[in-house]
Amino acid sequence: MGKIIMNICASADSFGAYSENCEGIYAAGDTIDACKKDVEKVIELIKKNLPEDQWPEQIKGDYQLVWYYDTQSLLLNYATLLSLAGLERLTGIHQKQLWAYMHGRSKPRKQQKERIENALHRFADELTNVSVI
Repeated sequence: MGKIIMNICASADSFGAYSENCEGIYAAGDTIDACKKDVEKVIELIKKNLPEDQWPEQIKGDYQLVWYYDTQSLLLNYATLLSLAGLERLTGIHQKQLWAYMHGRSKPRKQQKERIENALHRFADELTNVSVI
């Protein structure tokens, strides 16, 4: 199964997505979910309107969409599930700084991005080991 790598980025009023390994796949939406649906629509339109020999190789046969987020879109997307206070406890990054990343006021350095990503992965690993009795 082929993988189509999609990068999601936040702008002032919407989200955009582009594929880093499959030419011609670009999308946008007011929310990340709308953006993801637009990607699926783009692939559908390519298959509908172009002869198969003009399709990108990645969409021929089975494929999987793999999503990568910039820091701003990640924080905005999960803001309803993870509070800034909770993220501060997970990452060790002050809430005010996380807020600035979330709202595009500043961009995190590579080290800060890794801190956020690693903290979320540790938290997810912890959750996968939870059992409710």
